[in-house]
Amino acid sequence: MSTPSELALVPFVSVANMMRLVHHIGLEQLLVELAGEVEADFRRWPKFDKTPRVASHSAVGVIELMPTSDGETYGFKYVNGHPKNTHEGLQTVTAFGLLAEVSTGYPLLLSEMTLLTALRTAATSSMAAKWLAPKGAQVMALIGNGAQSEFQALAFRAVCGISEVRLYDIDPAATKKCAANLAKTGLRVVPCTSAESAIEGAQIITTCTADKQYATILTDNMVGAGVHLNAIGGDCPGKTELAPGILSRASVFVEYPEQTRVEGEIQQMPADFPVTELWKVITGQAAGRKSGAEVTLFDGVGFAIEDFAALRYVLAKMQGTGLYDELDMIADPDDPRDLFGMLMRAN
Repeated sequence: MSTPSELALVPFVSVANMMRLVHHIGLEQLLVELAGEVEADFRRWPKFDKTPRVASHSAVGVIELMPTSDGETYGFKYVNGHPKNTHEGLQTVTAFGLLAEVSTGYPLLLSEMTLLTALRTAATSSMAAKWLAPKGAQVMALIGNGAQSEFQALAFRAVCGISEVRLYDIDPAATKKCAANLAKTGLRVVPCTSAESAIEGAQIITTCTADKQYATILTDNMVGAGVHLNAIGGDCPGKTELAPGILSRASVFVEYPEQTRVEGEIQQMPADFPVTELWKVITGQAAGRKSGAEVTLFDGVGFAIEDFAALRYVLAKMQGTGLYDELDMIADPDDPRDLFGMLMRAN
């Protein structure tokens, strides 16, 4: 059993140590393992406290808290989304997260989550596609080649076995960046000059654009039978990527409907628009892809249980590596009732 003084020191994974941990494990191996951890927590979905993220919206972005608990461990993530940041040389998304012990309330882990969010988003997308995409899919179109794009491509290769990725972004520099980063990964990389050319021959289409606006990245006539759509760019009110006609003829799968109806592609649809919760597919309570001609859509907005799984994974994998620091975050008076006395002893 940990002593009070030991509990007062909280493991902290910095950006530098997260980078080292990824290289220690191996990026694609980590994505496979992380997809497995997210799936494991989806299998025990009913055990979790669930609430839509607590969001503070502004004209230029959003700041959110994403909390959950499985009754033994509590976790939350702080995350922002500011599309304008790219033009100012800043990250669109930054994040950090914390795990705590429910029985004491003491923190177990504090971690950067800017990198970890990119990793868990890609892991979740590929995990969903494992259940929903056409069997044997080899080609993925990737519309939007920003910060998330390479993670998506490598996760889909590692988890789903794709061999070709077709790239398009309205900014050619983004496509050039993504193609260069993927050049030596073993994927066949095909830069494209339009969304229409990118989706040619693709069995999976991933959209991950960043503009905070109602947008139509894919029109109804662009999506043929049998395609799996992984729509992850629409993740806040007023931000979408797909034409409503696509939603009307697709089988739509979501994380947490109460959140997705506000933030996801389905915010465009009536309140009673039918969706299937992904955890029910994973546990056998609902059907996934039912036919080869079916269009499936994972309307992924990101949910707290995915971040919980990612933090849980990091806590386990960092043990014995030394790739973390310890922060003196919790006051530790000799007498738990004498916090004032501890303060006054500082001098």
